[in-house]
Amino acid sequence: MPKLWGSLAGIARVGAVVLAGITLVLANGPARAQTVNGEEFQRIEAVHVSIANPTADKPLNARIEDQVRRVIGAFPSQRFDPDTFDFTLARAGRDARIGDIGYTVAFGPTGGVILDVTVTLKDPGALSQARGMLATGEAKDFPILYDSNGTFLKLKLESTALHYGNANAWYGRPDLMLAGNPLVVGTPSGKGYEHWAEGFVQGGIYGITPVTESFYAYGGVSAIASGSVGQELFTDETRGFIGVEDAYAGFVTGTTTSEGNRLAFNASAGRQRFLLGDGFLIANTSANGYNRAALQANPRWAADMLVLAQLSYNGTEVEAFYLDPDELPIVDSQTKIQGINFETSPTPSLDIGLSFLRVPESNFGYYTPTQTFSREGLQVYDARFRWQPNEVGRSGPFVAGEFAVQRNENFDMRAYGYYGEAGYNFAELPWTPTFSYRYARFTGDDPATSRFERWDPLLSGGNGEQWVQGINQFKIWQDSNVIAHRFQMRLRPTPMIELVPQVWLFRADSTTNLGGNPALSFLGSDDLGYEINLTGKVFVSRQVYVQGHVAATVPGDAVKTALGQEQHPWWSTMLFVRVAF
Repeated sequence: MPKLWGSLAGIARVGAVVLAGITLVLANGPARAQTVNGEEFQRIEAVHVSIANPTADKPLNARIEDQVRRVIGAFPSQRFDPDTFDFTLARAGRDARIGDIGYTVAFGPTGGVILDVTVTLKDPGALSQARGMLATGEAKDFPILYDSNGTFLKLKLESTALHYGNANAWYGRPDLMLAGNPLVVGTPSGKGYEHWAEGFVQGGIYGITPVTESFYAYGGVSAIASGSVGQELFTDETRGFIGVEDAYAGFVTGTTTSEGNRLAFNASAGRQRFLLGDGFLIANTSANGYNRAALQANPRWAADMLVLAQLSYNGTEVEAFYLDPDELPIVDSQTKIQGINFETSPTPSLDIGLSFLRVPESNFGYYTPTQTFSREGLQVYDARFRWQPNEVGRSGPFVAGEFAVQRNENFDMRAYGYYGEAGYNFAELPWTPTFSYRYARFTGDDPATSRFERWDPLLSGGNGEQWVQGINQFKIWQDSNVIAHRFQMRLRPTPMIELVPQVWLFRADSTTNLGGNPALSFLGSDDLGYEINLTGKVFVSRQVYVQGHVAATVPGDAVKTALGQEQHPWWSTMLFVRVAF
């Protein structure tokens, strides 16, 4: 125990030094930003539109606000993409009565974000003027290059600095847990305390322009430079990497009826990020770490190729896609995914989604004690829902669930993945606490049957409140052959600060675990252990987002038996600061 507390003290000291250094750098940093990581691709809980300088004509103000809502077309339950949202704001700004339009982001009570859009009206008789550095020649307009009459061009500049510490990574047994792992180079973290620092800088240019009154073309391109130094989970070698991130083009067209109904069609292709639902099946469309560095900062999300077509009518959307994820070359499975997705909100309180996925090509293998199969030919049928009857700001319950079945065209396979979650938000209490419990099961294989039953997690992931099940545990045991109980609370001292404590209990669905960590291929128990963690998140401003965590993971009997006597609880801490324009 003294050694453990000594390790924790070391973690705290290093974390404090890093935080102080980053704070000093940011204090002299830039003054404006477009977005921060904490909001990207999170579920929208509410969209509010208001006028900063309303006229005396209240009906006119209401019509302008309603027009902005129609053009933005952002609905609760949709995912928030800052770049796309900037494009829609540019389209809304074509209204001759609007002088400027912007927005702020706050944490929602159930894990999403709240968007507050503010419209500034022109002074009567004022002429429309283009803004942006190319139009005005003024540096204060950065990062906007040009914004006039629906044409919007902006620079993107984003950077992150991160410190990560581990005490007894891999339960102190990297010799067993990482044996044969191709990502290991040099000496990985293990018994005792190790730490490392990493970061990245992303720069790019994004824009949209009207071709006709209702047809817009858009696109974006960016690159990321990333680096790591110190002893991380797979290596102690210093690494750096520069590569293309986004590189896509598309168009959007549509019409809005006099009743306010919005019909739109959006199509795009290229390197870009994609999220299906809340990440149960598809979230991590690119890989980080190894020679790309930045293992924990996760700067890269863009797939090698995403072809996407979306048809939407108000809050109902149908999309078809072809996805080629950007995997690490050393472990590239050559997986390609085709899919159709349908999402709708039949009532304001109920969201429903249906998806079908097919894998036409893959080298990824499935294993049993006697046979090897391939992911190629995988089919996934998925259904999900979310029910939240109370508006944001009012106390009430929420319930969510998802159920999916996997089969394969080439052999007998039947695997299941599903979850159910129930919670309650106490909006009137201090810090507006939200309590929830989630049960999730991803089946394992039963070697006594000829059918293959192990769930394939595909590109599941996201963050620790989506499908990264356990901050440390997920590094050992991903979303396959596992039953997970999650007890979670959200606390919001202010709309810009959120604390998320979690307690996780893990059990194996099957004691045969071929296809998982090789050290845990055959288990003597279904007890995988438990994890307790705390994550803190702060929107310091529109310029800066800060997030950190502390996590403790205790191995269960199954892990203890496999690793022998020399195993220890795994502690980790993380702190990152992200600045974005």
